[in-house]
Amino acid sequence: MTVKAYSHLFRERAERSGEKRALLYRQDGQWQEMTWASFEDAIRRTARSLIALGVKAQDRVAIWSHNQPRWTVADMGCQYVRAVSVPIYPTNTAQQAAYILKDSEAKVVFVGSRDQLTRALQVMEDLPHIKAVVSLDDGEDQGAWNKVMTFDAFLALGEGLHDEEVSRRLSEASPEDLLTLIYTSGTTGDPKGVMLAQSNVLYQMTSHEERILPCGESDLSLCFLPLSHVFERTWTYYVFHKGMTNAYLDDPKLVVEAMGQVRPTVMCTVPRLLEKIYGAVQEKVEAAPPVRRRLFRWALGVGDHVFQRQKDGLGIPVGLRLQHRVADAMVLSKLKAIFGGQVRFMPCAGAPLSAEIERFFCGVGVIIVCGYGLTETTATVTCHEPKGFSFGTVGRPLPGQQVRIDPRTREILVRGPNVMKGYYNKPKETAAVFTEDGYFRTGDAGVFDAYGELVITDRLKDLFKTSGGKYIAPQMIETLVGADPAVEQIAVVGEGRKCVTALVVPSFENLKGFLAEQGLQGLSREELVKHPAMIGFFRQKIDDLTQSLAPHEKIVRFALIPKEFSLEDGEMTPTLKLKRKIILKRYAPVIEEMYREIDRARKNG
Repeated sequence: MTVKAYSHLFRERAERSGEKRALLYRQDGQWQEMTWASFEDAIRRTARSLIALGVKAQDRVAIWSHNQPRWTVADMGCQYVRAVSVPIYPTNTAQQAAYILKDSEAKVVFVGSRDQLTRALQVMEDLPHIKAVVSLDDGEDQGAWNKVMTFDAFLALGEGLHDEEVSRRLSEASPEDLLTLIYTSGTTGDPKGVMLAQSNVLYQMTSHEERILPCGESDLSLCFLPLSHVFERTWTYYVFHKGMTNAYLDDPKLVVEAMGQVRPTVMCTVPRLLEKIYGAVQEKVEAAPPVRRRLFRWALGVGDHVFQRQKDGLGIPVGLRLQHRVADAMVLSKLKAIFGGQVRFMPCAGAPLSAEIERFFCGVGVIIVCGYGLTETTATVTCHEPKGFSFGTVGRPLPGQQVRIDPRTREILVRGPNVMKGYYNKPKETAAVFTEDGYFRTGDAGVFDAYGELVITDRLKDLFKTSGGKYIAPQMIETLVGADPAVEQIAVVGEGRKCVTALVVPSFENLKGFLAEQGLQGLSREELVKHPAMIGFFRQKIDDLTQSLAPHEKIVRFALIPKEFSLEDGEMTPTLKLKRKIILKRYAPVIEEMYREIDRARKNG
């Protein structure tokens, strides 16, 4: 069969791999495995049951669940019958999900837990087009609505059907078929359904084969970022396309524990995880005796030297190779063990990662492949090549894409086979994000360096002006300050104000040594953020970190916050980026007090 859809690639892989391991998943705290044959059988049974429910080609089917194998079973079941999957974040409220279900006119909803089922039932009366709600978790009862069914009951619907209809639909799949509708976060209005076609995903499969390090059946990827997001979703497609094992983690908070258990060789990540690990390592090093600190820095220096030569395509001299063996045995291998000890590389995207942290992990031997992309571009636009890249960039465009910078606004513009077909049922909004010659307006600002690598400078909608007319790029300042182990999180403030301020969440875990020195370890977080010693420590820290900034970019005043910004409180996106509007609104009294203090200080001379 000519490959016209991702489902064709997937089926070919399943036929080739048969009884080989396809995936891992946690059950009662233990990791279980599933073969390709069992995996594909579950997908075909799902496809038959969707047909039994009356799902036609290009009908929409929603998946509202945490990460688990049945997420992909439902997704691929949709593709086998040419239906369009509509992912919903597991943390979405009933109202947020209702908007997506109504706008997409979903016929079926797969839910992943009792919590999601409860939220779904709250809005079902207003969604008469939904034919069934299917619980992916075993043991969930029918509940109070007669269209709810267990996964086993759902599979039973298709038992009397033959595979001919599934095979027919598979053969009729077209590159122009919609594969998925992924709804944007809706921070600037109602969410918009991004229409991604089979051709978009097929392009990403071939372009990644040309760009990143080789992968295959011996590799294992840990799937911990939400599958509802385009980054983990397209990476998972690539994992299965190459015959790797995909280990599904249902609770992302357990990612460090899971890395030690399944020992991934590859996995995609976000800067937030790397920043937390880096901060914890630096804190331990600072608390170590001087001899161990010197050993650590020597080993990191050797690792960095080796990686720089490898990156530049140079050989490793014998003396350096011997030093590296010692450094690895004494230090570097222990750092790699945090990731399970087997990681070869980690695609990283979703937010800026400081060059310092990227270089640190590459020197350790955990290669970070920084990239840039959006939902509307089916994830990757640019990413690092195995050799010849620069830290602090997000690499060059993938083959076949055209990327240019708007000379007036510095906005990154993208055209190519990865770009979406448009926003579902929103022709005006679609027209607004394309130039006359067909380039997609990303909303991000950037520049190309002298080597043709893209540097992201900021999100255009995040850029703001002070009352003095000076432009501020908050992400740049946040990346600079947030890379320090003492800083857990930072949100820069200043739109329409006289100067820049910031909300800073201290890394209380990494400050244990400092707190012990100051005799403050018995204080609560609420007491610590008001203590003069803490405020003085962070004042000096922020001043040191921002020395290179222009005067108008420097943080004049800051407030220490005792509680982390969180996904659960709606302050962060599923890929752990700040939701600025919500944070600014929630901390408005704190922000106003900072500016009152600035005014008082200026009046008092």
